[in-house]
Amino acid sequence: MTGGAMDRLPAAAVAAATEAEAAEEQDPLAADLPVPQVNEQRDLDPGRMQMLQGNPLLLPHSLQELLAKDTVQVALVPERKGLFLKHVEYEVSSQRFGASVSRRYNDFVVFHDLLLQKFPYRMVPALPPKKMLGADREFIEARRRALKRFINLVARHPPFSEDVVLKLFLSFSGPDVQSKLKESAQCMGDEFTNCKLATRAKDFLPADIQTQFAVSRELIRNVYNSFYKLRDRAERIASRAIDNAADLLIFGKELSALGSDTTPLPSWAALHSSTWGSLKQALKGLSVEFALLADKAAQQGKKEENDVVEKLNLFLDLLQSYKDLCERHEKGVLHKHQRALHKYSLMRRQMSAAVHGQQPEAVQQLESRIVEESTIQTMELRHAFSLYCLHQETQLVHAHLPLTSHILGAFVNSQIQGHKEMSKVWDDLKPKLHCLFAGPNST
Repeated sequence: MTGGAMDRLPAAAVAAATEAEAAEEQDPLAADLPVPQVNEQRDLDPGRMQMLQGNPLLLPHSLQELLAKDTVQVALVPERKGLFLKHVEYEVSSQRFGASVSRRYNDFVVFHDLLLQKFPYRMVPALPPKKMLGADREFIEARRRALKRFINLVARHPPFSEDVVLKLFLSFSGPDVQSKLKESAQCMGDEFTNCKLATRAKDFLPADIQTQFAVSRELIRNVYNSFYKLRDRAERIASRAIDNAADLLIFGKELSALGSDTTPLPSWAALHSSTWGSLKQALKGLSVEFALLADKAAQQGKKEENDVVEKLNLFLDLLQSYKDLCERHEKGVLHKHQRALHKYSLMRRQMSAAVHGQQPEAVQQLESRIVEESTIQTMELRHAFSLYCLHQETQLVHAHLPLTSHILGAFVNSQIQGHKEMSKVWDDLKPKLHCLFAGPNST
């Protein structure tokens, strides 16, 4: 539909459609729910604030400002057994809200679903999969890490960070958090319904928005593929360090076992008994250095897992959420809009009751015309708002690109520190090797 055709549609129809949609979303059960007061945002630079006010399409946030919004820790709570199966609980601690609450995986699922309902045109990170039975420690730890990445991305996302659902999830310590989350969202529409700029989003979009969207999507896809390979290599490097630690430890233990051997020497080797005794004593001493080398290698591997691999995974989660958003824009927006057809049927019944003096055919034609025009225009407005949000989310992805320097810096520092510490142990070990080749008459 062209812009001129949209301009000819009646504004009253749009207003009536919006009221009908909002009325259906309301639920009187949520009226008694207290609305928590979300902390105010930090003051922005006046020049950047002026730019934001001049064009709301632009996001003024730097990476440091995004990271400073909140830091959320997710720790495993010791296992508790339920009636039939044991379940895993997480202690979720928010620096911003100064709260520590207990959450289960299903609480994350409800929270995630509400974010998708309230912010269908934003990047909502995916949750890790749920494993019903046979969840081992490795799976549980991997899921904990993924949940930590998810909640930190959400807590630092500008629109999400100011939403009441986030504060409830991070600070509500009462029973049945899932019901509280659902109640808080029942009386609210999605972002399009609540955003004052939603109906004017098209006015802020650049003329070549479709071209920009295609180029940005291709760029993010390429960046994702490259970072996926980098993450794969980083995982292998960290894994090799941990495997190296295990090999060094076993190597040292074997040297110690060899030095502790009590098998008596045969008579024909009696002339070398003193040499073998000195050699065994030296071998036993080497196990200490090899254990220390193993510990240093393990520390390096763990450090690279936490500081390099996890940061790569965080960035990949963000990029994947952008890819998912692009797919929702192309495939899901129209599906979302089809729900409007049912909502606007309420208008037809209201108009039928209001117009009694005209012929049924005329009434039906009038009803159909208004419903058709309001539905089409609402769909057009939602499509423009979806592009508006996509433009902002693209800026958000680019604001995270400096993470690359953080990741590379962490990798280089880990390598330097790890090799420096291990080199010192090797240097301390080298003098002890001389006694391995020194006999009783050696100088």
